[in-house]
Amino acid sequence: MRMGIIVLGLIALLGCSSVNGDTEWWQTMSLYQIYPRSWKDSDGDGIGDLQGIESKLEHLVDAGVDAFWISPIYPSPMADFGYDISDFMDIDPIFGTLDDFDNLVATAKSLGLKVVMDFVPNHSSDEHEWFINSMASVDPYTDYYIWKNGTVLENGTITPPNNWVSVFGGSAWTWNNQRQAYYLHQFAEEQPDLNYWNEEVVAAMKEVLVFWLDRGVDGFRVDAIPHLFEDSTFPDEPLTGDTDDPTDYGYVEHDYTKHLQETYDMVQQWREVLDNYTENSDGVPRIMMAEAYANTSMTMKYYDYGAHFPFNFNLISNVDGSSTAAEIKESALDEWLNNVPDNATSNWVIGNHDKSRVATRYSPEQADALNIINLLLPGVSVTYYGEEIGMEDQWISYEDTVDPQGCNQDEDTYESYSRDPARTPMQWDATTSAGFSTNESTWLPVNTNYLTLNLAAQVAADTSHYKVYQALTALRKEAVIQEGSVNVQLINNNVFAFMREHSGSVPVMVVANMANNSETVSLEVFDNAADTLLVSIASVDSSLTEGSEVSKTSLEISALSALVLRSGAEALISSGIIILFVTALAYFHH
Repeated sequence: MRMGIIVLGLIALLGCSSVNGDTEWWQTMSLYQIYPRSWKDSDGDGIGDLQGIESKLEHLVDAGVDAFWISPIYPSPMADFGYDISDFMDIDPIFGTLDDFDNLVATAKSLGLKVVMDFVPNHSSDEHEWFINSMASVDPYTDYYIWKNGTVLENGTITPPNNWVSVFGGSAWTWNNQRQAYYLHQFAEEQPDLNYWNEEVVAAMKEVLVFWLDRGVDGFRVDAIPHLFEDSTFPDEPLTGDTDDPTDYGYVEHDYTKHLQETYDMVQQWREVLDNYTENSDGVPRIMMAEAYANTSMTMKYYDYGAHFPFNFNLISNVDGSSTAAEIKESALDEWLNNVPDNATSNWVIGNHDKSRVATRYSPEQADALNIINLLLPGVSVTYYGEEIGMEDQWISYEDTVDPQGCNQDEDTYESYSRDPARTPMQWDATTSAGFSTNESTWLPVNTNYLTLNLAAQVAADTSHYKVYQALTALRKEAVIQEGSVNVQLINNNVFAFMREHSGSVPVMVVANMANNSETVSLEVFDNAADTLLVSIASVDSSLTEGSEVSKTSLEISALSALVLRSGAEALISSGIIILFVTALAYFHH
């Protein structure tokens, strides 16, 4: 009886910073992106697979994440590594079977993890049965894709219908001898665009969503949304004047092939599918995340049309390691926080499979700082696999390059286009192929630094990127991070800081130094900060460590590092309650 009273009392003390029950699961999630070819190989063929993912789900629990998103695993000829889909309702044998997928979902659910899939609606593979039938003008597939007659020149030569350019370079139109017409592909020629002016296509893709929802998927990351609709009159795009090369994507503006209003309307229709499914099942929201590289106003518009959130790429696209704190605050943080709609959930992304890794775009020394920023700003945090241990890009030779964006270039230019360096296998340990595979030959070479930079080494170390990451995901569970306000301040050109506050919670302050030299700063701009602060979390290379006491008026912060600070007395009280709670349980257990 005494134990129950004491434990309830301690829980009441701890509960002063409990999370509001009205918050939905996705609004506070730490989302982890798995690139399936690169996460874990279970059968020794050098390519990651579903059984490999399932075997490593405990890592996600240990890391403290809440959900994982799997890049495409559908059947595919792999012209664009899974984004050219030949069947939207199956699994590519490279990755496994539908049974493997079902087992993966079941294991994830048992561990409390949510599962998010990639939904790739803009195009299919040219080997999809829909396209094969469309080439042959077999109904109802005749108009499942965008077909146009070419322009006939005076000499009889047939040329593309207009000057539209593919994202991957070259004309966005390819001639098909069987159909005797051009088909549109905003990406590779093996990826013909679906025709969303056709209601049968719209219905078919909604069926795809329901198919995966029925298999237990909790949401979708929707790929390449801005390209969904094109102007049905097919006018020439205006020229940018930036290049004289008509095959370069930057040769034309994309006024008629991106961000059409009908695209937003389609997002709203998909949201209705998800909401109806939720309403008719268990009431737990199924989510839709929009991938849209766009300006701020066009990005924010996705909130208005049903996306739970559009990805925030500001920390990827707007700034990098050469940016000052002032530039990061203005172009990345303020640009988002000052424009996000009221009551909308923000999100923060520092890496993905299309961009150079954060530890390379910035610097290895800044890996912790970017994770601290990413995980402690308001809303959803997104982690690309390997960021929790500070993985870096691996240089890959032209001969070993497999990304079509790189392969389409010559040896002198491929490095500026290839996405392979950020897609190398996960570095689990120092064994063969970094523990990713028993095969010494993997689909992409393992980073040469794996002997020293790997998860096992960081788990064993007293301090490491991974230990920092775990501390951050633990802190994210507190109400001050999940529901607290944010106040971002520029301290000087090299240092910015933000404070998270929530009634009944110990405030959290983050200070980040983006310069190559240490800085001594005052944090007096934060009126509510205590005069004496304790370091709660620090970058691994910081001169300050957890528990260090610092002054609000004169704080020295190491180069390229970040600190998480909490009020000294309040932090000690909070820690003391937890220690007392654990001690009480141990006492009564014995």
